[in-house]
Amino acid sequence: MSKIVAIIGRPNVGKSSLFNRLTGERNAIVDDVPGVTRDRLYGEVSWHRRNFYVIDTGGIFGTDTDFSAGIKNHVDQAVSESDLIIFMTDCREGITSSDWEIAEFLRKSSGKKPVIVAVNKSDDAKHDDFANEAYSLGFENVIAISAVHKRNLYELQDLILDLLPEDYDSDSDFESDDSEIRLAIVGKPNVGKSSLLNKISGSERSLVSPVAGTTRDPVDMPVEIDAQKFRIIDTAGLRRKGKFSAGTGNDLEYYSFVRTLAAIDRSDVALLLMDAQEPCTDQDKKIAAHVVEKGKGLILVINKWDLVEKSESKADKLVKKIRDDMPFLNFAPVIFASALSGRGVGKIIESVLNVNANRAKRIPTNILNRLMRDVLAFDRLPSNRRGKTLKIYYCSQAETKPPTFIFFVNDPAIANSGFENHVRNEIRKLENFDGVPIRIFWRGKEQDNI
Repeated sequence: MSKIVAIIGRPNVGKSSLFNRLTGERNAIVDDVPGVTRDRLYGEVSWHRRNFYVIDTGGIFGTDTDFSAGIKNHVDQAVSESDLIIFMTDCREGITSSDWEIAEFLRKSSGKKPVIVAVNKSDDAKHDDFANEAYSLGFENVIAISAVHKRNLYELQDLILDLLPEDYDSDSDFESDDSEIRLAIVGKPNVGKSSLLNKISGSERSLVSPVAGTTRDPVDMPVEIDAQKFRIIDTAGLRRKGKFSAGTGNDLEYYSFVRTLAAIDRSDVALLLMDAQEPCTDQDKKIAAHVVEKGKGLILVINKWDLVEKSESKADKLVKKIRDDMPFLNFAPVIFASALSGRGVGKIIESVLNVNANRAKRIPTNILNRLMRDVLAFDRLPSNRRGKTLKIYYCSQAETKPPTFIFFVNDPAIANSGFENHVRNEIRKLENFDGVPIRIFWRGKEQDNI
């Protein structure tokens, strides 16, 4: 599972600037005013074919504000839940009394977790002597960086990978292998994820409670059903982003959310559970979008179907609502179930097997090129503002899991999203890709790889 790295430090040492550099985005607000970052932000970092999540936190042990207590609470939780801590200081100001407080805090709270002291604003080599002062804080790993000028950021990421624990599968009753299907059960809090896990596995492995957010950490459960091995991940319930603000007591749910994303990342198929009485919430859409972005198989499970007035027309209306509200999931099968009674569980397992098989399907190149000749030849191909029309020379399937197709064209910029969706739909007519997102890349004729 992807690991979590937390960035902590006193106010205005550049935590948000480092976060933005590592994630390659400008999600964190960067300002010279201390204490700008109050809520936690997360992002994914990929380096040398390994991924980890990084969390930006508010400054601690600086000037007291109305937010200080809440910020301290979530930083404390960040240290507890993370796998590695980046402790940032400022070489221009030197080691301050606040830095000493943070160092003592980490010695008491971090246990054996690795700590990297990143001495920020070390813009060139002449600042490195000032950075050496940071060794006095008592931590072995110290590196001088400049988040603004990207100095030594590659070296920092190398150090992070060196110190992060290697990924491993815990709670295993049998070794993971290629025949094993990794199944993530995801959804908002109190929608029945743990109940479904227990029903599938035939045991009371997960704590079931009507209190939202009972499940904190993902639970790996190896299960064998009809000679098929599964590794089921019961992920923590997800709260709305607005409820993640510092000091509200929801720190555990915040980090469970990040670990849920990591659980989806290593799954093959995800079951998105939605409440039959409240489907298609914003949180449902965000979870589904992450599953699709990662190219995982997806099955929509309408749980608690036993609690609503059941009829064929009611089911048809609910499916229509799902298709209308989440049109980007029109490929995902919908199953009505009750984790409490066991209704639909057999269909869920059958669908998981089908979707997992669909992820590995491959369409021969000659059939794809026949698609180009017989179908697209009769369509009006897109053109740019200058009247240049898209020309498709040939296409091939580059990968499976998820199915990935490359179309070689005269100008990739002409292929708009509407036309891409049309091509995706035509591909689905050639093969059963139910439950599987399809990736399409447009390449100039001279390009021969992704």
